[in-house]
Amino acid sequence: MGIVIDFAAELRLFLRSRYRDGQVETAVDGTSSFGHLVESLGVPLPEVGGLLLRGEPVERSYRPADGDHAQVLAVSRPQHVPVSPPRFLLDVHLGIVARRLRLVGVDAAYGNDLDDDTLIELANEQRRVLLTQDRGLLRRHRLWFGAFVRGARPDEQFGDLLERFAPPLAPWTRCTACNGRLAPVAKDVVEHRLEPGTRRCHDEFARCEGCGQVYWEGAHHERLEAIVNEALSR
Repeated sequence: MGIVIDFAAELRLFLRSRYRDGQVETAVDGTSSFGHLVESLGVPLPEVGGLLLRGEPVERSYRPADGDHAQVLAVSRPQHVPVSPPRFLLDVHLGIVARRLRLVGVDAAYGNDLDDDTLIELANEQRRVLLTQDRGLLRRHRLWFGAFVRGARPDEQFGDLLERFAPPLAPWTRCTACNGRLAPVAKDVVEHRLEPGTRRCHDEFARCEGCGQVYWEGAHHERLEAIVNEALSR
C-alpha cells in the first residue's frame, strides 16, 4: 500500500524527474525513519524545514506506516542560524561566490584544496554554515549545519544566499583574497608597493590585517560597486 508524500515546491529539484510534480508514492518497510525515507528520495535533510503527518508536525525519527499522507516543508527564509552573524565555509566550486560575500563584508572561508572530510571538520570546529551544491556532502550526518546553493551562475548563487540567510552587510571591510579584515592605511606606508600610476591617481588605501594585500578604488571599482549596490538593495 505504501504512503504518499507531498514535497514543497522548493524541494522538487532534488527529486527524480518523474516526481517533479512534488507528490511521491512509495513503499515503507516499517523500520526506516521518515528522515531516512526523505533522504532516500534525494532530498538532503538540511533543506527540510519540517515534516507533517495529517497536518501535524512529526520528528524525523517517526516511522511511517501504510496509508500515511505526509508533507515535507522547505526551510523558511530568511533561515535562522545558531551563530549570529552567520559565518560560512564554501566548497571548492564556489570560489567566485566566496569573493562576493567577502566584498559585502560577510565572513566567508574558502579553500580550493579542501576535501570533503576537511570541509566538515572545519565547518564543525568553527561553527560555519557549509555551502555546497554537492548533495552527498549535505547528507553526511556529522555535518552540524549545511545548505544547498541554488543557481547555475555566480550572480544567481550569490543572490540565493543573501535571500536565504539575510546576513548583515558591511561592504569594503573584508579582504576578497583571504577573508581578513581591512583597515585604513596611510599612503606613505604602502607607497613603495604601488605602481607609478596608482601613486599618482589615488590617495586613500586599505590594507588587509591578515595577508597584507593593499586595496584602492582601481579600474574594477565600478563593477564591484554595482555588485555591492545590488546586494544592499536586497
